[in-house]
Amino acid sequence: MAAEPPKIAHGERVALALGAGGARGLAQIGVIEALQARGLQIDAVAGSSSGALVGGIFAAGRLHEFREQLEAMTRGDFLRLLFDPAVGKGGLFHGDRLIERMREVVGNPDIETLAMPFVAVAVDLLRQREVWLRSGPLWTAIRASFAIPGLFTAAEVHGRELVDGGLLAPLPIAATRLSDAHRLIAVDMHGWPRRPPGSPTEDEPEPDVSALARFGAWFERRIGQQAQRAVEGEGGIGLTETMARALDTMQAQISRVQLALDPPELVIRIPRDACLFYEFWRAKELIAIGRAEAEKALDEAGY
Repeated sequence: MAAEPPKIAHGERVALALGAGGARGLAQIGVIEALQARGLQIDAVAGSSSGALVGGIFAAGRLHEFREQLEAMTRGDFLRLLFDPAVGKGGLFHGDRLIERMREVVGNPDIETLAMPFVAVAVDLLRQREVWLRSGPLWTAIRASFAIPGLFTAAEVHGRELVDGGLLAPLPIAATRLSDAHRLIAVDMHGWPRRPPGSPTEDEPEPDVSALARFGAWFERRIGQQAQRAVEGEGGIGLTETMARALDTMQAQISRVQLALDPPELVIRIPRDACLFYEFWRAKELIAIGRAEAEKALDEAGY
């Protein structure tokens, strides 16, 4: 019978490992809010992919402002930022517009100047190894960590072509061990589904005939509807949804191994069906899910 993990004492320094999971990574904003509301002292953070995005902004002390920005974004706002074509350059999008918008909200600090130690995990495709980015411009590190292969172009950092950290470290527990924190809380983005197969509730987009709207319609048709049909069991899974599910399956399995090899004091699990991987405009709902799941885990652990 496995021993119970030690309980985190009041005032003990805690490191936070934030997982990769596309748009559902935004749920980790709610997780952080719940942890702070219970008085847990987060002194270090490591993140992969969207976990690096949330973790870096938290370490910069701008999570509240970032949350307000996200919750104000519509589907059209997100598609407008995403529409930064890079076809023929190793990915569909550059990601520069997304970074610039977030830089306006958060600023452009170096990692060394942040309020707490922060590690963004990326992957060097040439050397096939994890890369821990612990210094230099914050947005360079975050951009490298969420560079999903095929979707975003790789980020060049110190002469290396870096892509999404979730490929090898979807739950970057090891990267937190460089900190002086005594305890670890991990957020696993591959929890058990909350509901039976079915489509998420969404508002209908406003009619528009612009180029952006045509791109949005194409994006929804080629990606969103494929995902919906797959969830509902209507026909086969399309190429994009196949790639997304394959990546998610791989990350879920690696996360299980990482948790078994180096178990944290507390694990908070976000349901894997909280949203589709690109639904960043559902931030308000996702943050609420993260807060609820964190509170449930904290209650069950006796905090």
